[in-house]
Amino acid sequence: MSKLRELLFREAETEASGLPAAATGVASSSGNSTQAAQFAQAAQASRSSQSFQSSQSVQSVQSVQSAQSRQSTTSGLSLRGGLLKPKLENNASESEAHRLYQNLKTKVHNRLIENLDIEALMKLEGHDALEEAIERTVHVLLDEEHLPLSSEERHGIAKDVLYETIGLGPLEPLLADSDVNDILVNGARSVWVDRNGRLAETEIRFKDNTHLLHVINRIVARIGRRVDESSPIVDARLPDGSRVNAIIPPLAIDGPILSIRRFRHNPFSFEDLIAKKTLSESMAEYLQKSVKARLNILISGGTSAGKTTLLNVVSAQISDEERIVTIEDTAELRLQQRHVVRLESRPANIEGQGSISQRDLVKNALRMRPDRIVVGEVRGPEALDMLQAMNTGHEGSLTTVHANSARDALSRLETLVLLAGVDLSQRSIREQIGSAFDLVVQIKRMSDGARKVVSITEITGIQEGVISMQEIFDFRQEGLDPDGRVLGTHVACGIRPFLESKFKDAGIELPQELFMDREEVAAET
Repeated sequence: MSKLRELLFREAETEASGLPAAATGVASSSGNSTQAAQFAQAAQASRSSQSFQSSQSVQSVQSVQSAQSRQSTTSGLSLRGGLLKPKLENNASESEAHRLYQNLKTKVHNRLIENLDIEALMKLEGHDALEEAIERTVHVLLDEEHLPLSSEERHGIAKDVLYETIGLGPLEPLLADSDVNDILVNGARSVWVDRNGRLAETEIRFKDNTHLLHVINRIVARIGRRVDESSPIVDARLPDGSRVNAIIPPLAIDGPILSIRRFRHNPFSFEDLIAKKTLSESMAEYLQKSVKARLNILISGGTSAGKTTLLNVVSAQISDEERIVTIEDTAELRLQQRHVVRLESRPANIEGQGSISQRDLVKNALRMRPDRIVVGEVRGPEALDMLQAMNTGHEGSLTTVHANSARDALSRLETLVLLAGVDLSQRSIREQIGSAFDLVVQIKRMSDGARKVVSITEITGIQEGVISMQEIFDFRQEGLDPDGRVLGTHVACGIRPFLESKFKDAGIELPQELFMDREEVAAET
């Protein structure tokens, strides 16, 4: 509860301008209704003791009523999906309705912050009681406005003010929707979501760009980062592990841009990926055994292809008895093992000092006695240090890279190694890559939005200065169905792994049927 006290004191100081309060997730409950009612009464008593100037209060109420009266003569207002909207389809009326609603919500929120009774809050037990107390108080404040609002409208405003006080404002309903994979905010008036690989625009709106910028600042402040004109790009994460990227003016011309990549509360498993037809049972079994045999695996794919999701699933096969060190720019891996050390890079401070890169963390990880090193994504000179780690006894390491094919992934690694500024020949770089990695797993986002593992390729060595590879499994697309869904089959290429000796050394058997097409297996039986 001391954290709650610190939160509310901080909000009372920072929210005097009427912007939303800082966030912390809560869930609805009616468990502490007596305490909540006492808090509402205490808040009301606190308001009466503060001697508001009656002339200002009357003037504020009259201005809202006057604005609503002007609006009602043209269209009337109704509540749909948490926003006041005109019953008639008229852009001007809709803009006026949105402005009136935001002004009322801001006013109620300001009064709520001004009248918080810390002593009463300290008596509440848990977030559920806090949520109920705030909602009751908001209803009291709405009653004092004497506005002709329906019960549905009152409930909607109360819920929105609650989101502004202890959540992320208009984004809270989207964050509570488990079907939403991505939340894309393109300025205050445009919010899009990704559901099952398909983009759709929502009716969610922010009051203005300042409101949106405040929500962004609330997110990044949690992890000790900042975003302003001197540092207009920032990566962050939500408490549930969701990845956040924000870019603000002057780099973003039309207002602040916020991108949130959601992650499931319950991580995916191989069974989930098989059910979604992301890969076949044979591919899943081979990857499981490859991790247990301590093969170094590179997961490759384009943007939003599912690389991190697949890395989480694959890494789940690592034994609980091993020490795992993860290295990321923004922490988003969620390993389930008990002995996991999570490291995250740090950007420079306002003086341009104190930056800690992924390369620094990879070097340090080698001194931490790791059994496995998992790099969230290789995107810079840390590629060289990672290759050296894999070639000096740190087997079973995992990482991802942006590339469109397995061959492109190796070429990109060559380029990233050159960024380290070390004078190495192309041949020596390729020799290090060829000896470091054992498998390249290519995942792709298809035209219908589905994610599929399209190939599992084995690196067999170097021949005449070229890295040699052979495909173990691939996905053969057969076209589209009438609804635009991709048709195809995951098949084995009929080739036994070149690295089968590594499996035998680990005591793992690879059955012949694993590398045969189902039709071939049926024919033999």
